[in-house]
Amino acid sequence: MTLGFTPAVGDHAFTAQQARLLSLANELGRTKFAPRAAQWDEEASFPFANYDDLRDAGLLGLCVPQAHGGQGADYATYMMVAAEIGRSCGATALTYNMHICSTLWTGVLADGIAMTGEQREEHDRRRRLHFRRVVDDGAIYAQPFSEGSAAAAGRAPFGTTARKVEGGWVVNGRKIFASLAGAADYYGLLCTEDKGDQHPDVRDTLYLAVPAENDGLTISGDWNPLGMRGTVSRNLLFKEVFVADDEQLMPRGVYFKGAQTWPAMFFTLAPTYLGIANAAYDFTVQYLRGEVPGEPPVKRRMYPTKQVAVAQMRIQLEQMKSLFLRAILEARPNPSKDERMRLYAAHYSVMEGANDIARLALRTCGGQSMMKHLPLERLYRDSRCGSLMLPWTAELVLDRMGRETLYEPGEKDE
Repeated sequence: MTLGFTPAVGDHAFTAQQARLLSLANELGRTKFAPRAAQWDEEASFPFANYDDLRDAGLLGLCVPQAHGGQGADYATYMMVAAEIGRSCGATALTYNMHICSTLWTGVLADGIAMTGEQREEHDRRRRLHFRRVVDDGAIYAQPFSEGSAAAAGRAPFGTTARKVEGGWVVNGRKIFASLAGAADYYGLLCTEDKGDQHPDVRDTLYLAVPAENDGLTISGDWNPLGMRGTVSRNLLFKEVFVADDEQLMPRGVYFKGAQTWPAMFFTLAPTYLGIANAAYDFTVQYLRGEVPGEPPVKRRMYPTKQVAVAQMRIQLEQMKSLFLRAILEARPNPSKDERMRLYAAHYSVMEGANDIARLALRTCGGQSMMKHLPLERLYRDSRCGSLMLPWTAELVLDRMGRETLYEPGEKDE
């Protein structure tokens, strides 16, 4: 299949499935998501209409295995599609990631995590329930992660806890920056098993799907942020919320293994920002050529300073695309040290680079580009949010890279 556009990830020998899905994402983005993006940003409201389109296109089940009625996309394919959606609407792409992770982590990624035979049977049985909800019912899953502590960075147990009771779990705690708050049907909650010994352990992290309708779950807090306003990431409070056993998205103890086995699972925030970087570059080229729809056809391309700026933007964008593409193509369980370092480097490059490109785009296009009726000021604000996102903020990635480069496992200074 020949593509009539260059995808956000750049040129590549795409499979037939990848080309089809990229074409679908590009068409939805151009005709539906991009025209609505300003609305979600202005209102700080959730893009429900975009999710109706994703549902109708079968993209809510993008990473659900074909045997369960989904598209059967692998990790790399999802990352390509997510970047294409991010090109048209950052808030849609970022919230879509939270939904997709619930099926990606329990599907393709879980297949690469070591489990006992009993755990594997339990997981296969339970994930059928979640896959069926997505494919048959069009259910939306969220992924509340942050708590304002070191837990989201993997450095401490989650403060949100789950206590085992007959038939399920009782959950207590709080999540902040919970994207899709009020829009999700299920919240894929990471929490710590409360064993009653006052010694919480990250190895006892549980991954539970909490139905939005369950008693004791409340949503609170205002949502009026700088960027990514359409994610509606309000606070979730869990007070004695009962969650049935079959709502477990992974068996006990398996999430911690997964985080150690599949570091690429935390790279899935990056494609949104690669898409935003592409959008900022695309707008700059259109603007300087006098080809922005609805704007006077004034060309500004003849100035050497603007030509140099566009060249600088393109160089950085190509660097980001190349690192990103290599990282997603080689993502696998238990990566080598070099593969892990490239993953960190790709994440840092995209999250910081998106804002670099948006900043240069604003400066190059000039004062007119700051107006709200044009997308560039929104892209700039959205792009600033990427390097702040846990578990891999820009600072934490630099820390990981430096430490893991200079110390082999088990090494320490006397």
